[in-house]
Amino acid sequence: MSFWNYKSFLAAVAVIGLASGAGAQDDGGPVVLTVTGLAEEHSFGIDDLRALETEVFSTTTIWTSGVQEFTGVPLAALLEALGVTEGEMIATAVNDYSVTFPVSEALADGPVVAYLRNGEPMSVRDKGPLWIVYPYDASEDFQSEIVHSRSIWQLNRIAFRAE
Repeated sequence: MSFWNYKSFLAAVAVIGLASGAGAQDDGGPVVLTVTGLAEEHSFGIDDLRALETEVFSTTTIWTSGVQEFTGVPLAALLEALGVTEGEMIATAVNDYSVTFPVSEALADGPVVAYLRNGEPMSVRDKGPLWIVYPYDASEDFQSEIVHSRSIWQLNRIAFRAE
């Protein structure tokens, strides 16, 4: 099986798991992300997220020193796998900090739900295990207060609602 066919196979398996409501605790390790507000609730472990499309980019942030490499699921790909095309997304952190933004702003070449920083998992103490990160250095559009406010770390919940 070629690399691209294998990657497509993994994405299909992940989507089938989402459609069947497969729990991350059983298949993808401990639950790190819970998604609500859809027909059914979805739970993801790190392995579940790794089975989806992966993007890696390097950027500076206002919260870290120097260039950092982030690896994660493009937010647009996660929404596509969940079948979400419109409405609002409420992203919430472990400490209950939350931010709401339109699903339409989860653009391709935009934010990722990062699960690795500089090739290593992120602890809760170090902004993990998940962090919505934008490629800030790629565009001035990603260097605004609004984008910074949406860059939620210690992410553990996403809820959707119709606009």
